[in-house]
Amino acid sequence: MLVEVAAPGFEEARNFLARFAELEKAPEHIHFFRISALSIWNAASAGMELEELLEGLAARSRFPLPPNLVSEIRDWYRRYGLLRLEREGDLLLLRSQDEELLGELVGAESVSKYLRDGREGGFLVEEGDRGNLKQALIQLGYPVLDLGGYREGARLPDFGFREEMAQGGRFSLRPYQREAAQLFYAGGAATGGSGVIVLPCGAGKTIVGMAVMDLLKTWTLILTTNTVAVRQWKRELLDKTSLGEEDIGEYTGERKEIRPVTIATYQILTYRKEKEGEFEHFHLFGDRDWGLLIYDEVHLLPAPVFRATAEIQARRRLGLTATLVREDHKETDVFSLIGPKRYDVPWRELESGGHIAKASCVEIRVPIEGEERRCYLQASPRNAFRLASTNSRKLEALKELLQAHKGDRVLIIGQYLDQLERIRADLGIPMITGKTSTQSREKLYMAFRKGELRVLGVSKVGNFAVDLPDANVAIQVSGSFGSRQEEAQRLGRILRPKSDGSEAVFYALVSAGTVDQEFAAKRQRFLAEQGYGYRIEEWRANREGVEG
Repeated sequence: MLVEVAAPGFEEARNFLARFAELEKAPEHIHFFRISALSIWNAASAGMELEELLEGLAARSRFPLPPNLVSEIRDWYRRYGLLRLEREGDLLLLRSQDEELLGELVGAESVSKYLRDGREGGFLVEEGDRGNLKQALIQLGYPVLDLGGYREGARLPDFGFREEMAQGGRFSLRPYQREAAQLFYAGGAATGGSGVIVLPCGAGKTIVGMAVMDLLKTWTLILTTNTVAVRQWKRELLDKTSLGEEDIGEYTGERKEIRPVTIATYQILTYRKEKEGEFEHFHLFGDRDWGLLIYDEVHLLPAPVFRATAEIQARRRLGLTATLVREDHKETDVFSLIGPKRYDVPWRELESGGHIAKASCVEIRVPIEGEERRCYLQASPRNAFRLASTNSRKLEALKELLQAHKGDRVLIIGQYLDQLERIRADLGIPMITGKTSTQSREKLYMAFRKGELRVLGVSKVGNFAVDLPDANVAIQVSGSFGSRQEEAQRLGRILRPKSDGSEAVFYALVSAGTVDQEFAAKRQRFLAEQGYGYRIEEWRANREGVEG
């Protein structure tokens, strides 16, 4: 679908389309959206009615809807829930009212190996095959409505929210946080209990996770990206809930504690001594009677954890993310194993409500010149991207931006360590990279939070789960090819509401007329879908600063 940016009602149309379509690319005047089977299944699972979808699409379309499009959407929508997993006593049954479809499944080798004894209107399925069957069926184009229910898990009766936070100040859930948690929980019914909550960084995804924990009051395993994120989760739990130190375990490379609420990293779970060896810490999934698993930054879920998740479908599973975009295109695995999208809200809607900071995005195009340009033109595609990304003139543009934002809290974010090292050496700015110890990272983050440090540099390790509420300027000096989710995460570093109500600014330094500029356009697609436009500026040496 082609959507005209200048047309009346564009923003309303974009928000409507975002419920069942995916943004493909976003040039200045025309945005391209794609309707896919998965986007329709997510819409169906979120309760969007088929006729609401089709009538809304027709009402906003300049031309009549093509009959084949309507037919395709109807077919995709019909397939959602055509197959159901249901509990009958101790048995798990795959059922459908479509006898012909059930007959076809017997002939599909990828599915038939998980089907046991036939029953009226379906087949017996072993509990351990629940996830693998759902994966196999979605590959055939039939997403399963899983009504098989969940284990309640060991009880955590004393869990609750504080009215006064431990660090001071009143606490209460925001309306959208409460709504997201309740939609996931679904009153404890089998129709809920698994799925993904999509909220921008700074909107309180951690709080939503805790709200679900409050509804369930069960032993919980939380999986997240790194040790810093583990400790941020722990700080939030201690600050805002009734849990004490003795209730929360850290399961990382540094500590191996298993407690009623245990927070682990993806890295430790996927650790193995040899490439083809066993994952030594997968036992964590079965060591305790978990009633809830929380997957933080679910769009980064490693493939081995998908495999483990396939075996624990009887546990409630909550995914948290700012974007469901996965660069490995495994969105169907998230849908079938973690669950469908349960809640999503446009970023601009939260911005207008004051729940995230207002932000403007600026792409600054920096020329690549002289010997660097000659090397760029002669390089292989991969080396050309690196050379364009690390263009030395970006350092001059960075200096001007820092001068223009002297009183602000600035994050400098980059992809290449040698580039960040050059910035550290030339400007004396502390840098956090993968080589920085957890203790040193926490000290630098704390100094930044307290205002003792006003400019901080981070590599890719700063993309996720970094709680820096007062950062209001981000300067991206280089990025990962066309990674849309990375661009969203980087903007997210500065979206927490500011105490003074000030606006955040996200700068992307891009080498003009190179592949760096081309990939920057691809990275910006997701943010364009959320309503963020990039102002383009051409940089020239020795000009009078950069307007914020």
